[in-house]
Amino acid sequence: MKPTRPLIIFLFINFVLVLTSCTDTLIGDGGTLDEDIYLNYQTITDLALPFEEEWFVFNGGKTHREGAHHFTSRGGGERYAIDFVIVVDTELSTGSIVRNIHSGDGTKNEDHYCFGKSLYAPGNGKIIEVLNNIEDNRPGIQNRDQPGGNYITIDHLNGETSIMAHLKKGSIIVAVGDIVVKGQEIGKTGNSGYSSAPHLHYQLQGTSGRLGGLGLPSQFINYYEDDIFTEKGEPVRAQKVRKN
Repeated sequence: MKPTRPLIIFLFINFVLVLTSCTDTLIGDGGTLDEDIYLNYQTITDLALPFEEEWFVFNGGKTHREGAHHFTSRGGGERYAIDFVIVVDTELSTGSIVRNIHSGDGTKNEDHYCFGKSLYAPGNGKIIEVLNNIEDNRPGIQNRDQPGGNYITIDHLNGETSIMAHLKKGSIIVAVGDIVVKGQEIGKTGNSGYSSAPHLHYQLQGTSGRLGGLGLPSQFINYYEDDIFTEKGEPVRAQKVRKN
């Protein structure tokens, strides 16, 4: 007899986590017309997960259901983007698991487990864009005027660039022109821009440009997916991932 899988419930008190910056108007055909060169693209940069601890993949993957970014009205740069948060699971007496992204009522950024967590360069490269002065939103409110909020763009000098968006105001500690190495601290998780709750938005693309350019699948090396080690893989929605 197979063991019964516990029911997992997401608990978002007072507002539903939509991560609006990443689930805007969805259009397209679910990927059936995407060129194979992009769907099967192999990442050149040796990417490491850009955080410590265990994080949860809220959006990520190549299917329309998993990704949620794939065919946004803002273009192809976000189509393989990944949203990461930190969750804390609580098992109820019924055996169900409540999955929380925050403590308390979640109305303050500081309630959210990922807010203010340090972020690290996923690969070697050169900083080519930085925005660091956008106010963090109150959870449930979005800033449509600055979609990416505070963000960093790293040129990996091999035709690939990484963008990390929605960072905490004033937390970015690198500047345009800096050379960074994989694992170097660069900023902290925030809730700036077109974002309804603290999270990290990560995307790999083939050309530079603020939340633009050609979006590419991103494979990370030497990490754990749901406690299973993988030498190279792409985080997928509902997985828990960590470096060690």
